[in-house]
Amino acid sequence: MAEALLGIAAARLEVKTDEREEIIKEFLPGNNCGACGFAGCGSLAAAIHKGEVPPNACPVADSATHEQIAAVTGTKAEERQRMAAFVKCRGTCDKTRVKYNYYGIMDCNKAANIPGGGARQCGYGCMGLGSCTKVCQFDAIQIVDGIAVIDKDKCTSCGLCVTTCPKKVIELKPYDTFFAVLWNSKEKGKEVKSACDNGCIGCTLCVRNCEHKAIDFKDNLASINSDKCVGCGICAEKCPTGNISRITDLTNVC
Repeated sequence: MAEALLGIAAARLEVKTDEREEIIKEFLPGNNCGACGFAGCGSLAAAIHKGEVPPNACPVADSATHEQIAAVTGTKAEERQRMAAFVKCRGTCDKTRVKYNYYGIMDCNKAANIPGGGARQCGYGCMGLGSCTKVCQFDAIQIVDGIAVIDKDKCTSCGLCVTTCPKKVIELKPYDTFFAVLWNSKEKGKEVKSACDNGCIGCTLCVRNCEHKAIDFKDNLASINSDKCVGCGICAEKCPTGNISRITDLTNVC
């Protein structure tokens, strides 16, 4: 008798989910990665259905999926620029120097909290302990020769690797980026070279030779504005350390 009453109460208290919300949820990837800012795909589906966020709120889904979701909601999906994660480091094992041998937990965030901010001489580069690989649900990141390497064709731009990296050496760039600076240190040339053979020396030749004003130089570090870059390649030609490369395939930056 008690079980029957509980069953009736549960049926009356059940929150009915609109069919469209369920359809939206089916279209979503189902990874529950949280890259959208919600707890999971179910929460995002509810928010899309209520009109709290647009149909393209999932950064992992492609444009075709966004259009399908928009059709369900009766709205229009704005086209999102495809992005991919990018590692700003060339500090491979044979090029960078270490201060001591690290035998702790293979986790970048753990190692970053020990004295010196990690075993490597460069305090700005990839630590190579693989925290980014552990959070990537799409098998898009590998540790190769001591640094993270990202396959941009597998990358869904969820951004979890970006938020996980304690050195902020990973960032999202447009998928079709022409050129990128493969360096993250803010130290000056002498200090950079004492830590890594592949370091940028801050000569600013790239800045001075870019006719399109697409390169900024701040805190001893050059950065390329993808919106202004036309892919002429002059900056890469002028760079004496090879720290500017054409990003035709992010798996080859090493």
